[in-house]
Amino acid sequence: MDWDATTWATIWATVALLIFLGLMVYMGVPKAITKLLDARIGKIETDLAEAKRLRAEAEALLVEYEGKRAAAETEAAGIVTAAQQQAQRLTEEAGASLQDLIARRTRAVEDKIAQAEAQALTEVRSRSADLAIEAARVLLQRQMPDKGNMLVDTAIRDVGSRLN
Repeated sequence: MDWDATTWATIWATVALLIFLGLMVYMGVPKAITKLLDARIGKIETDLAEAKRLRAEAEALLVEYEGKRAAAETEAAGIVTAAQQQAQRLTEEAGASLQDLIARRTRAVEDKIAQAEAQALTEVRSRSADLAIEAARVLLQRQMPDKGNMLVDTAIRDVGSRLN
């Protein structure tokens, strides 16, 4: 067998590699690497479990808030409906109140007009009576000197006949 330098170099490289690997095993490097990898795997598993828990909490919160949002929307719709009903009722009450006020004011004005008419009629009658009395006085003053004695005699006779 003829061994050249390349073969000897390959043999020595293989022996050195085996020695190196033997020293590594002897010193516990594979155990340390395994321990580091196990620790890393444990941390990743813990992080995954925490992420799953947080996701479940987030989903629960989402469901809860969607329920609250739906309840709030329902409540808001109820409030809007109640406000519309109250506005309608207040509008109807205001309309009825306005109609009542108009009717009362109309009656008050009609009463004042009737009162003014009655007062004007009373004043006209009073003024007419005053004018009639004044006209009668003037007429009597003009006729008294001529027919005064005769009117007195006629009045006496009329009184006498009425008494009997």
